[in-house]
Amino acid sequence: MKIIMTVKEFSEKLSLKILTEGDLSRQITGCYCGDLLSWVMSRAREGDVWLTVMGNVNSVAVAVLSDCACIVLTENSPLDEAAKEKALQQGITFLSSDRNAYELSVEISKLI
Repeated sequence: MKIIMTVKEFSEKLSLKILTEGDLSRQITGCYCGDLLSWVMSRAREGDVWLTVMGNVNSVAVAVLSDCACIVLTENSPLDEAAKEKALQQGITFLSSDRNAYELSVEISKLI
């Protein structure tokens, strides 16, 4: 059975740093890992946590189009300033972790 949690609960359970604060009450229903933006755009689902190293303005557009619950930048990937501004305008939550996508995926699979 899939357990649904909010972005806030998710970030707390995995000790993720909040880089931009969108809707922290947004429900997370799944997870998608990927860095090829066109691939993510066509495959990520509404409510997914998106794990990526892409901290640029294009990732904000992809998150909006795919209606992701939030973006987690893995391996301490940087969020550039233009992306930060756009994320705040669009209400996209960026989280950060020092772990890689595999390590986070394993932990996420235990949560949802």
